[in-house]
Amino acid sequence: MRKQNARDRVGEIASRQKGKVTWAQVASLGVDDAIISRWVKQGYLRRVLPRVYAVGHDAPSVEGDLAAALLYAGPGATLSHGTAAWLWGLIDNRPSVIHVSTPRRCRSLRGIKVHQRRDCKRAWHEGLPVTTVAQTLADFAAAASLRMVRVALANAEYRELLDAAEVRALIGRGRTGSTNLGKALERHEPQLAHARSPTEEIFFEICEEHGVPLPEVNARIAGWTVDFFWRDEGVVVEVDPYGNHHTPAQVDRDRRKDLALRSTGLVVHRYSRAQVEHARDEIAADVTAALTQRRSA
Repeated sequence: MRKQNARDRVGEIASRQKGKVTWAQVASLGVDDAIISRWVKQGYLRRVLPRVYAVGHDAPSVEGDLAAALLYAGPGATLSHGTAAWLWGLIDNRPSVIHVSTPRRCRSLRGIKVHQRRDCKRAWHEGLPVTTVAQTLADFAAAASLRMVRVALANAEYRELLDAAEVRALIGRGRTGSTNLGKALERHEPQLAHARSPTEEIFFEICEEHGVPLPEVNARIAGWTVDFFWRDEGVVVEVDPYGNHHTPAQVDRDRRKDLALRSTGLVVHRYSRAQVEHARDEIAADVTAALTQRRSA
């Protein structure tokens, strides 16, 4: 095999794998170890993980990192757990560690958590193998808080990815995360998908726990998007996601927003993040009183 022809074929493989190949894949083309070693020295192959190489210029990319982790974990590997949840759009923040499940023995590396699993049922999303949505939720539930699992469920439904029966089939005695996932299904509320911050998620929990009628979340009213809105009563609640880190521009915008909403006859209550986190009973009582007063007006 001529060297140039071999390079072309290596490039073809890499183009299907976000620019990455393994030593074994190159060798399977009939390229002997001496030539592969020479390509590494020349920089044509750039080592990114053990036995995994970037072909040509290694432009950093999230997709490339994910592909490299999959190649490192070997045939049958799939993105899983928090990484899969992020890739499916069930959570907003990409985990700092890439989670991969594989049927083969493979040790974890810095930045890559390898989960050994005999049966790795795979789906394909964004050109990468990933655990099914149901399996992703089950894996995610094993390490995440109940609130985060509920948000992931809501996002799955919002994206029309949720098959509740398939998720329930993965709940069973001895399966890690089953208790968390079962509780999340029992309390499933699609409106959570519209929450845009942990502070909003906590406020929604306050309403549930204290029997406050559930509001619309991030509704559009009077030209503004409001955090929570009780349409029949005309009550708006805004929660502060900034903590003590307001900028003058944020403070000014919040005041203009409150004034504009009140000018339309709406009642506006605004709570700080600290209040939402530490004064749950008081906030529930305050909102309940506002709703009751508007109903009797």
